[in-house]
Amino acid sequence: MSKASKFFINCEEANLFCDKDQYEEASFWEKIRLKIHVLYCRVCQKYVIRNRKLTNTMKEAKVITINQEVKEIMKKRLQQEMKKSSNQSIQS
Repeated sequence: MSKASKFFINCEEANLFCDKDQYEEASFWEKIRLKIHVLYCRVCQKYVIRNRKLTNTMKEAKVITINQEVKEIMKKRLQQEMKKSSNQSIQS
């Protein structure tokens, strides 16, 4: 494998490295290879920009979610209500 081929990657690899970088899972060399690829590939440049915008939007959103315990309680209540509704329609 030549030295150049160690640094040049295809678009599929670039997208994978970009996604890994979004979740802070990309290695140092993956980041370097991605930067080299993005220098000459306009399609991947746009992908990286959109990915960064998505990441920033999610970080800024400060979404608050409910915990798993509350989800389970809600699920059980919903199932109970659906069962009641189903029984009532059968009796009618």
